[in-house]
Amino acid sequence: MKKLIFALIAGSALMTAAQAQTITPHPYVGVGASGADREYKVNGATMNDNDGYKFSGKVFGGVELTDKFGVEAGYTDFRKAGGNYTLNGANVNTETDGYGAYVAGKASMPLNDKFSVFGKLGVAHTKAEMESATAGLNRKVSDNGGYGALGMQYNVTPQVALTAEYERYGKKQDFGPKPDVFTIGAKYQF
Repeated sequence: MKKLIFALIAGSALMTAAQAQTITPHPYVGVGASGADREYKVNGATMNDNDGYKFSGKVFGGVELTDKFGVEAGYTDFRKAGGNYTLNGANVNTETDGYGAYVAGKASMPLNDKFSVFGKLGVAHTKAEMESATAGLNRKVSDNGGYGALGMQYNVTPQVALTAEYERYGKKQDFGPKPDVFTIGAKYQF
């Protein structure tokens, strides 16, 4: 994972240097609210209730190398959520927590001076934990996998934009947040 991230950063630096004579890169930062549903699969247990969709925070930043291509990195904190099971006739409570981080190339297509659509493709690292007072239900899992996103952007001003996107963080796990995430955000371009 570290080698891949280093290669992506080095590649974007080389592309930036090659294009520096004609195009000025535009760095940006942003924040967002991300919503993900929860998955709870426990062998031999019946799900009674869970928190379902929860919204959490996201921070991201990147560099637009041209008006059509850039590189972005982000972190989404999938905040704590609870689940309630029946296991061997007993009521069992669990709590999950996790996060997702990514580095991706970003391709944009301006539709006009205010709207554009974009896609992102890269790598993600996700982590999920499930804790319970019941023995045998505490679990941790982390995964390195693919990352992809499709979205749209509305430019409020030349520096401020609003975004809406669907993101996919790797593969589905037995517990914790599902990899399908919907995000609404705002970004500031320097």
